[in-house]
Amino acid sequence: MSALTVSGLTIARAADGHPLVQNLCFSVSPGEVLAIVGESGSGKTLSVFAVAGLLPPALVITAGTINVQSTDVLALAPSARRALAGSRIGMVFQDPLSSFNPVRRIGLALIESALRHQSLPRAAATAMALDMLAQMKLPDPPSLLRAYPHQLSGGQRQRVMIALALINNPALLIADEPTTALDPTVQKSILKLLKKQSSARATILITHDLGVAASLATHIMVMRQGRVLESGPTAALLAAPAHEYTSQLIAARTGLLPA
Repeated sequence: MSALTVSGLTIARAADGHPLVQNLCFSVSPGEVLAIVGESGSGKTLSVFAVAGLLPPALVITAGTINVQSTDVLALAPSARRALAGSRIGMVFQDPLSSFNPVRRIGLALIESALRHQSLPRAAATAMALDMLAQMKLPDPPSLLRAYPHQLSGGQRQRVMIALALINNPALLIADEPTTALDPTVQKSILKLLKKQSSARATILITHDLGVAASLATHIMVMRQGRVLESGPTAALLAAPAHEYTSQLIAARTGLLPA
């Protein structure tokens, strides 16, 4: 059974109805990693924001369905959709420094997420937060729980963001350009971490870099100007792209990162 099925999704500006994403269809099953690739403005981030319920008020979904583990997301009340997004969908953002509250210790974000979505005693939620930081290969988890975001390196903040996304064991993990701001060595370690975590759940990776996609994804979907140009298993798509734009992306890539 697919963890996520999107069918006919169309996203438009609320002011004038102009479509920004049109007739988007795809699915992701547990153990699969779907990389959505394309240039800036292609609609890839808007598409996953729609899945996670994070579209800004200026944008609306005008057609289509989104099902997470057979739950019709768009039919849910706002409160139920927020609960589903926190428990069954984990989100890793491109810039964790701007995603964390700068005046709150990072441990609070992890602990409060577990408290809210799992109804755990605080001691159990704290133990879970420590365990997640340890799984992310972060040093001295008890000290990190008390740290503020600015006290961590970029790679450490991204690992904490991944821990936060995974603490409630979601069925779907969405990673939106998770390595863009990191240097190549840290980027490689984050991709290895995401690959390890992807075996137990469905994963969507948003990226403009086919090299990053090739290092992690089982499937690739290419978007441009709000439409899907082609999609398929990673090896087959890279070996024989059907669309000229995909060929251009392959020619422009900076090199494949080792898995």
